[in-house]
Amino acid sequence: MSTSTPVRLRIFSLNCWGIRYLSKHCVQRFAMIRDHLNREQHDLVLLQEIWCEKDYLFLKRELGNTYRYSHYFKSGVIGSGLAVFSTHKIHDAFLYRYSLNGYPYMAHHGDWFGGKAVGKVLLNISGMNVHVYVTHLHAEYCRKCDSYLPHRVVQSWELQQFIRHTSEGADVVVFGGDLNMHPEDLGNRLLRTYTGLKDCFTETEKFDGCEGGLTHIIDNPFTNKQDLARFGRGIRIDYILFKGSERVDVKCESLSTTTGTAAGHPFPLSDHEAVSAELQLCVRKMPSREEDKHNSSATDQLPDLINIITEARTEVKVGVHCAERMRYTAARTGAMGLALLLLELAIAAVPCFSLGTDQPFPKASFYLLGVLCFTILLSTTLLYVFYSIEVKALQGAEDQMRLAMSSLQERLKECPRSISQDLKRKEPDSQDLRSPDPDA
Repeated sequence: MSTSTPVRLRIFSLNCWGIRYLSKHCVQRFAMIRDHLNREQHDLVLLQEIWCEKDYLFLKRELGNTYRYSHYFKSGVIGSGLAVFSTHKIHDAFLYRYSLNGYPYMAHHGDWFGGKAVGKVLLNISGMNVHVYVTHLHAEYCRKCDSYLPHRVVQSWELQQFIRHTSEGADVVVFGGDLNMHPEDLGNRLLRTYTGLKDCFTETEKFDGCEGGLTHIIDNPFTNKQDLARFGRGIRIDYILFKGSERVDVKCESLSTTTGTAAGHPFPLSDHEAVSAELQLCVRKMPSREEDKHNSSATDQLPDLINIITEARTEVKVGVHCAERMRYTAARTGAMGLALLLLELAIAAVPCFSLGTDQPFPKASFYLLGVLCFTILLSTTLLYVFYSIEVKALQGAEDQMRLAMSSLQERLKECPRSISQDLKRKEPDSQDLRSPDPDA
């Protein structure tokens, strides 16, 4: 039951594709993003892939009159790429960096250098505590043979944990970003089911944009059409999610996406389509029957959540096996490099003990072979350390999933018992109401 005037919150989310000197028309597109945001005047702007801090400072300066408050999340070698602009004051900010984020030797993908993370800011809107999250997960480069799937599952696991543990006491939770996952992918289901976040696309009363809410479309001139051809017109990987509370009821009134080329320009804002949502926030007092309904809904989702976590554990175990195999390969190659280096030193020591005449020593070949052996030894040592870290991170996530699943299974076993106990308590009360009083 609403007790105050509804508050409308307009949210904008966009993967800006802001890789200086690599992304096409980067400078011009940031100017277009500036013009678009000043014109639309949203309440909250969640941006990803602002890899260069100069681009963030440009937007901060140019949007200062419309969005008085902003925050840039710094992480990794080139930054997390995450930024938040708001018309409401930002009271607090925090960043959590994912423990796994690809491989440093896959430089052409670049995800490891980005320091992927989830950023959080705290807003107070008309007396409501609004917790806002923005993130960008590891990209999917090959769906048939996705070597990064365990990393993305672990990122999804850490993301839902971060949201659950830091949103205690929140009146409203708002999430936006590029998940690089289809709506029914494992990590996406894990995030939504565990946190209770709702997808604006499925909850909206009004939608305007690409069919199916697609945000990475084949009609965008910046996209690789060969990669998207097998998905038809495109895929939906950018999201705005939300959740209310017992105190505040939240519903999505409208959702829209851009549809390729921006009006008045020969190219779009980015290689991703922007997502805009309008939420309605109403302070309310939830009746007891609504609370029971909410608890019942959470109980009904326990079997699905257990199945999802089981599936996630399987993928993580596969990742552990692959990482252990790569670590063993690095150790074996390093041992071979060390053996070659020792053998070369032994060969070099032979002339020192020779009693005959001096013989020519091939110094050039010796130095080249030495550099090669040392390079192999150093590279494999670094790889061994990296894969050891990956194994520990994957095993740690799998342990957490095992504990969570055990707890959920116990809750599931207790649910029928608690329901039957409630029924037993209610039966005598109902009988007393129906039976006549003998002393009356």
